[in-house]
Amino acid sequence: MFAAYAASFDRDQPLNALRLGERPEPEAPPNWTVVHVKAASLNHHDLWSLRGVGLGEEQLPMILGCDAAGVDADGNEVVVYSVIGASGHGVGPRERRSLLSERYQGSFAERLAVPQWNVLPKPKELSFAEAACLPTAWLTAYRMLFTSAGVRPGDTVLVQGAGGGVATAAIVLGAAAGLRMLVTSRDEEKRRRAVELGAEAAFETGERLPRRVDAVLETVGAATWSHSVKSLRPGGTLVISGATSGPNPPAAELHRIFFLELKVVGCTMGTKEELAALLNFCAATGIRPLIDRELPLDRAAEGFERMDRGEVFGKIVFTL
Repeated sequence: MFAAYAASFDRDQPLNALRLGERPEPEAPPNWTVVHVKAASLNHHDLWSLRGVGLGEEQLPMILGCDAAGVDADGNEVVVYSVIGASGHGVGPRERRSLLSERYQGSFAERLAVPQWNVLPKPKELSFAEAACLPTAWLTAYRMLFTSAGVRPGDTVLVQGAGGGVATAAIVLGAAAGLRMLVTSRDEEKRRRAVELGAEAAFETGERLPRRVDAVLETVGAATWSHSVKSLRPGGTLVISGATSGPNPPAAELHRIFFLELKVVGCTMGTKEELAALLNFCAATGIRPLIDRELPLDRAAEGFERMDRGEVFGKIVFTL
């Protein structure tokens, strides 16, 4: 079957490690199923995999991709929950959780094997491409807002770094839930588009905000950490799910964190139940993932290049 996979690692030029070509058909052990993939979306996780983060040489070649929507062996339209081993279903009860493409072959392929527990019904209101955007970036944004930050309608939330999959998801989800969403970006066009998505206002990266916020969603890391901490009201919450600019900020701002009794919460993905709630939320409200572009899987390199250059606004989806 045709697939996009990591054949090696290259920390500085990750696209050199990407290969497109034939890979063996997936095997489904007991309590697993094979999904015929219709659409799969690209994440920064896939670029990090090409750099060798989270993978070892002994795991190569590894088919990339965490997210997928398609048709299962019984002909049902499904969405794949991409965390394997979170509950022991389909794997050993002591197996640590992992994402597709870390321990098990990923979704950038014509067919994908996953535990039966990991497939959810795709709402008829969502296309395969839209549904494929939800299980990683959108699920992370959903959990950051409604579980980790614990915000309520009317609260103000700052999203650092407009344009990425998690950031755009948070803007759309937050606005639909009655939150006042503020956004930062270095790019004027991305700020403009963030407001079109539902942000109340957009600011230059590091710009002083007109008021303190109840929560900050942080995926940028070192470059925006200090601004995130300084933007919170006393008792506010900073939720971090990524660090694309680096994991070690020059100043930890510990004095501000303890003096103002701020909360710092880590967030990775979400539960299967939260994904089901997210699917229902999208179906009921009419909100949809913002798709930067759809590309056939044999043009996957174009999508990787666009993400590596930082030119993405929304999600890149590969179709089959």
